[in-house]
Amino acid sequence: MDAEEFRLPRSQQANERLHALVPGGAHTYAKGDDQYPEKLAPVISHGDGAHVWDVDGNRYIEYGSGLRSVSLGHAHPRVTEAVRREIDRGSNFARPSILEVDAAERFLATVPTAEMVKFAKNGSDVTTAAVRLARAATGRARVAICGDQPFFSVDDWFIGTTPMTAGIPAATTELTVAFPYGDLAATEELLTRYEGEIACLILEPTGLAGHSPNSASRPSGEDPTPGYLQGLRELADRHGCVLIFDEMITGLRWSEAGAQGLYGVVPDLSTFGKALGNGFAVSALAGRRELMELGGLRDSRERVFLLSTTHGAETHALAAAMAVQSTYVKEGITAQLHTLGAKLADGVRAVAAGAGVGAHVVVRGRASNLVFGTLDGDGRPSQEYRTLFLRQLLAGGVLAPSFVVSSALDDADIERTVEVVAQACAVYRKALDAGDPTPWLGGRPVKPVFRRLA
Repeated sequence: MDAEEFRLPRSQQANERLHALVPGGAHTYAKGDDQYPEKLAPVISHGDGAHVWDVDGNRYIEYGSGLRSVSLGHAHPRVTEAVRREIDRGSNFARPSILEVDAAERFLATVPTAEMVKFAKNGSDVTTAAVRLARAATGRARVAICGDQPFFSVDDWFIGTTPMTAGIPAATTELTVAFPYGDLAATEELLTRYEGEIACLILEPTGLAGHSPNSASRPSGEDPTPGYLQGLRELADRHGCVLIFDEMITGLRWSEAGAQGLYGVVPDLSTFGKALGNGFAVSALAGRRELMELGGLRDSRERVFLLSTTHGAETHALAAAMAVQSTYVKEGITAQLHTLGAKLADGVRAVAAGAGVGAHVVVRGRASNLVFGTLDGDGRPSQEYRTLFLRQLLAGGVLAPSFVVSSALDDADIERTVEVVAQACAVYRKALDAGDPTPWLGGRPVKPVFRRLA
């Protein structure tokens, strides 16, 4: 369908109802309708495999499913079977379920660099718990985050570093400092400047695992330079701080054991989520026994309030995680994701080059975790050109806030996606030639997630 003729009246009505009842119109900012062209933000009815249907009846090939959480595709039979089985047996009890130890054993067998694990429901639960644990273990207050990476937690220690600082005390924000990815000298200078004050270094193990859709001018899931992660490990040891790997995105997608399993560098603590539950709410904090036991009951040390969640060990979510991990290992899912992603990246790059926009529609990242950048005529990231590109993709039946693949995609899905991208690139070329994408936007441009004003 031509983008100018593409309409989503029922989705638009549903979005208006959402905004009347839900602040922001969605429960995750990255799913907000401000991330999509005006009046073209689909509201989803259901999904199956690599496809979703909106309330207007349109079917889309979907990428970045569930903000990268649904890596096996929607309603994966092995996962849904495991979930249904546990729902029929009860989901939450006054004491731990036997499934909690089964899930812990399964996780630690998959991530052998960790010695203990505690489950929760979302990524912020466990990243904040990791920071608290590092502060308790070191007696230090400052946290050092990788400043080149866009998201670690919804909690104040991180959100206070974004443009959305309203409601966050400055005293909290001042305790968080930043280091650049890939620069050991700058990180050492930071640790020296705040000698004895920094509790932890927290980062995604890769340059930028791809939260930001217009990050083509920055690293995006590329392998770290040789020796970089090892250098961070040495710096953390020398300065007495805790090394934390945020594996929300890299977990399972880089290897079954995450980036730490691929690169062979062992953090003190690591956090997992997203792909771990294939859309079901489960996350994990894992790490060295010496640190994790600070939140335990088996000695007389001062206790640390590590994690205590009513729903952290719901049986159906843990069953989903076990089924996901088993499927990854048995079916070689990580390798499948890389194969599918590589085919998609090659196809998109070829048609972009053929349309004369190869320097403007840029695919970056590890094959299992691709993002795209949309650059203007001067090579600068452009939300206007992103809007144009997204409109064309939606009209062609491709829902792609990123190009992050799921294993449910098949060759026909990839080929169709490349065809739609080719059509979008032809329009992109027209806009570049005109020197102004405005006639192809259909309304206001999409907006960055983190911004100070609505």
